[in-house]
Amino acid sequence: MGNYASAKAEIKNYIIARTPLIVIDSSERERAERILREIGAELNIAVGYYTDAKQVCFLNGEGAKDADNDPLGFIAQNFRKHRSSTFAFGDVKRIGEDNAYSREILNILYLAKEQNCTLILITADTVWSRLMQFGMMTALDYPDTEERIAQINDFISRFGGRFSIEWGSDDVRMAATLLRGFSEIQIENILSAELVSKGRLSREHIYGLTAQKSRLYSSVSSIQEVQVDRELKVSGLETLKSWLAEKKKIFFASDEALKERDLTAPKGILLAGVPGCGKSLSAKMAAKEWKLPLFRFDIGTVYDKWVGESEKKMKEALRFIDNVSPCVVWVDEIEKALSVSDSGNDTGKRVLGQFLFWLQESTSRVFLVATANDISALPFELFRKGRFSEIFFIDLPDEEERKDVISQYAGRSLLMELSEEETGELVAISEGFSYSDIEYAVKDIAQVALTEGQQAITFENIVKKFKEVVPISKNNPDMVEKIRKWGMERAAAASGAPKGGR
Repeated sequence: MGNYASAKAEIKNYIIARTPLIVIDSSERERAERILREIGAELNIAVGYYTDAKQVCFLNGEGAKDADNDPLGFIAQNFRKHRSSTFAFGDVKRIGEDNAYSREILNILYLAKEQNCTLILITADTVWSRLMQFGMMTALDYPDTEERIAQINDFISRFGGRFSIEWGSDDVRMAATLLRGFSEIQIENILSAELVSKGRLSREHIYGLTAQKSRLYSSVSSIQEVQVDRELKVSGLETLKSWLAEKKKIFFASDEALKERDLTAPKGILLAGVPGCGKSLSAKMAAKEWKLPLFRFDIGTVYDKWVGESEKKMKEALRFIDNVSPCVVWVDEIEKALSVSDSGNDTGKRVLGQFLFWLQESTSRVFLVATANDISALPFELFRKGRFSEIFFIDLPDEEERKDVISQYAGRSLLMELSEEETGELVAISEGFSYSDIEYAVKDIAQVALTEGQQAITFENIVKKFKEVVPISKNNPDMVEKIRKWGMERAAAASGAPKGGR
C-alpha cells in the first residue's frame, strides 16, 4: 500500500539513483503528474512528459512539443541527446506482454541504462516481466484517510463562501471514512453532486455520500439498498447495543491506528434466535447506530443453472459490496442460502468458498449482519474464528423488554399511553410472546381504530386480542426449545443471560 507521501519518497529515491525504469502503478494520472512536478522542482531537474492529448511537455512548465504521435521515437532521441534526463509516459498501454510496442520500450530501456536516464511509466495495467527487470515499481494507491480529510477541507474552503457547509472536524473525518476507496476525482464528483443536489452540506447530508457512491457502480441484482429510519427505536437487546457502541470506535479507527496494533475492523455478527425476536431489525439498528448505509444481500439469487455463472454473480456481488464500503450488509436467513453447499452440490461449495474467503480476507470496511433461524443447517466452516466478530443469541423478550415494546407500540400505533397497571397486565398475558407476536396484537387493534375511530380502542379489547394470540413458543414449542438450547450453550446473549442460564 502506498500513499502519496510514501510513493513520492520512493520515486524521488529511484530518480536520484538513476534507475532506468520506474513504473507508477496507478489509475490516477493527475496525482502521479503532481508527484513528478514536485520532485522536478525539489531536484531542480526537467521532467519530460508525454500523453496522447498533450503530446510532449515538461512538468516544470516549459512549452509543449508535438511528437507526431510517436512518443517512443521522441523519447529515444531525447535520451541520446540528453544524458541523465528523466522522461515520463502517462497512461501507457499494451506493455503487459511480448509485442512490437513493448519491445520498442525494451530497446529504450537499454539506451536509458547506457545514458544514465530514467523512463517513468504511469499505468494501472500489468507490465511485461522483461521490462520490469530494468527497474522498480511504486504503487500509488487511492487517497488515504489524511489525504481525504485534506481534500474535503480544501473543498470546503473553495465552496464554503458560496454555499452553507456546516461540517466540523468530526464530520469531515466521518465523510473521509465514508469516501474510502475512491480516487481524488471521484471524491470531488461525489462532494459536488451532494452539494448541488442539496444546496448545502449539513451533518445529516454526510450519510448521503454513500448513496452518491453507489451510483458510480453498476447495480447488482442480488443486492438492494434498504432505507433505514434514522429515528428507529429498538427495545431490549441491551448487550448487543453496548457491543455495537464499543465496536463502532474500532470500525471507524484509521487504517494506521489499526495497523499499529495489528488489528482489523470488526467483520460482523451472526444472529441466531427465535423467529420474530428482532434479528432482522438488528441489521437496521446497526446501520442506524453507525450511521452507515444498509444493503440486503440475497445470496440465494446468485445461483444459476449455467456452469460458472453462480461464481461470476457472487464475485460481482462481493466486488459491489467492497466498492460501496463502508456499509452494513444484511444477509437474512443465511442458512437457506449456504446450506446448499452440504448437499453434494459442487457449485454450492464453490460459491460458499468464495464467500468464506471474502469474509476472512476482505480489508474493506464492511460490517456483515447475518441472521439464522435454523443454526444447525449452517456449514461448520462459517463458525471459524475471524469470520464473524461475535455470535449472538436473541431469545424471547423478558418482562422488562415486553413492557418497553408494549409501551412503544401503544404510543405509536394506538396513540395512547397505558398506565403502569395496564402495562403490567399485558406483560403478564404476553409471557412467551415474541416481539412480532406483540406487534401483531397491537397493530390489529390499531387497524380497527383506523376504520372505526379512536373510541374503538378500549383496554378490554386490547386484553382480549392479547389472549387470542397463540405465540410462537406455543405454536412450535419443539423448534423454540431447540433454538434456545443451542443459544444457551454456544452464543453470547444479546440481552442479559439467556433464559435458564448457561
